[in-house]
Amino acid sequence: MIEFIRADHINICVPPERLEEARRFYVDIIGLKQIERPDHLFSTPGYWFNIGDIQLHIGVEPQKPRSVRHIAFEIKNVDAALKLFKEHHVEIVPEPVIPGRQRFAFNDPFGNRMELLQMVAL
Repeated sequence: MIEFIRADHINICVPPERLEEARRFYVDIIGLKQIERPDHLFSTPGYWFNIGDIQLHIGVEPQKPRSVRHIAFEIKNVDAALKLFKEHHVEIVPEPVIPGRQRFAFNDPFGNRMELLQMVAL
């Protein structure tokens, strides 16, 4: 049996020609802190960021069609996040209501879907 401890990192991909745009989106709009990436270990460019107690890794690959695959992050301020994304014209994806969770998903400008959720009292 595998005993999981926690998620360590999440890897998403963007088209190679949009890598710098992705870095700016995740730093300037979402507010992530960029951290050192051991570039000498990889054959393609990318960036790493801290996101809560895990890391977000951005690599490159050709653009692919959208998918329902996604990452979900629990946050403390879902209303503020929704307002921020609307101000920056980020594509919001409505989600079905789940009791005890206030949530929404968004597609970043590179086709990666992410869900943000806040636990709420019933």
